[in-house]
Amino acid sequence: MKITGYRCLRTFRDWGRPVGDVNGFTDPGISAVPIVVLETDQGIEGIGMGSHHDIDRLFPAIEGEDPRAVTALYDRMLARVFKAGHSGATFGGIGTLDAALWDLKAKLAGEPLWRLLGARDRFVSGYASGLDIALDDDQLATWYRTMGERGFTSGKLKGGRDLDADIRRLGIVADALSGNGVTPAVMLDANESWNLKQAVRYVTAIEEHRDLTWIEEPLRRWDAAGHARLSTAIRAAVATGENLTGLEQFTPLFDRGAVDIVQVGCVWGVTHFLRVAYAAHARDLPISPVGLTANPAVAHAAVAVPNHLSSEVQDLGSPFGVSVDQQFIDGGVVLGDQPGSGITIDEDAIAVNQRSDSWAVSEAPQVRSHRAGLRLVADAPAGTVDR
Repeated sequence: MKITGYRCLRTFRDWGRPVGDVNGFTDPGISAVPIVVLETDQGIEGIGMGSHHDIDRLFPAIEGEDPRAVTALYDRMLARVFKAGHSGATFGGIGTLDAALWDLKAKLAGEPLWRLLGARDRFVSGYASGLDIALDDDQLATWYRTMGERGFTSGKLKGGRDLDADIRRLGIVADALSGNGVTPAVMLDANESWNLKQAVRYVTAIEEHRDLTWIEEPLRRWDAAGHARLSTAIRAAVATGENLTGLEQFTPLFDRGAVDIVQVGCVWGVTHFLRVAYAAHARDLPISPVGLTANPAVAHAAVAVPNHLSSEVQDLGSPFGVSVDQQFIDGGVVLGDQPGSGITIDEDAIAVNQRSDSWAVSEAPQVRSHRAGLRLVADAPAGTVDR
């Protein structure tokens, strides 16, 4: 069997609510969903979701190869961009092709990916994450109550600019998830918006009112020294890593003891997740993938590693024209038996129903505020310009 070609598709996800974080939000909540379909000489195709970036430059590394050699082909893609480097958006293209390769490998074996990877249980424990910075208190309560009805007992709030509001809203999340007979776990995601001492003061103030399970991305992603100091200064665990593009970027965090919850962005693919998970396991650290909506294949990998803690569940639906063989029940994801990663696409429907997204405009969460970490007052007064 040989890989012969690929097709790039683009659909969209309608979140049904404004979505974002401390850096900004989009309203209406529409985001683009790039899809790559790998073609073979036997007509079997592999599907990956995530990014189209540098696909044309990466594809020669796997063209004509047997798709079952997934991990070797992953390293060939890394080698293909050796001089320019694989960091950043290029790593998204590698991850998407990698997910398509794993989908192909499992389809050829006639098994769901979770089974191929050696998992015994198909249940992926999860936590609710509403991308909720723009939701008012009533909308926040409604969304997390819906997740609580699906059995979720933990939730993550987006925040970091208004201490009093975050304390209040963490309480709303906890109350909304409290109907399952346990005390909910609550987390806060600051999306790299603080410097070290801001983080210490902010989290310490929250902890005077509420137990915080973890603080996520409090500092810049590469600040190993700062994360290590923060972890010793607060009770909450420090969670970070989702934006690191390559196993080697985790090494400084591991060496400094700077991360308590090791996170991996699902968009970076299955092989990356597996390698980081085992590196974390060697250090007795738990792994938590971020954004299963971006790449459902990583859910299959999550149940196959020994140190999976919980996966981020941001939505109960699927992108337009995409169906995924999974269910959201009992506070997590129940994976199906469909061979591969369980993704089916309706290309005809996608072709005639295109929606533009506003994810990368200046007000959206993909664009960092230029004053992040440089504010004496965390939250600017209403009506002022964020300078």
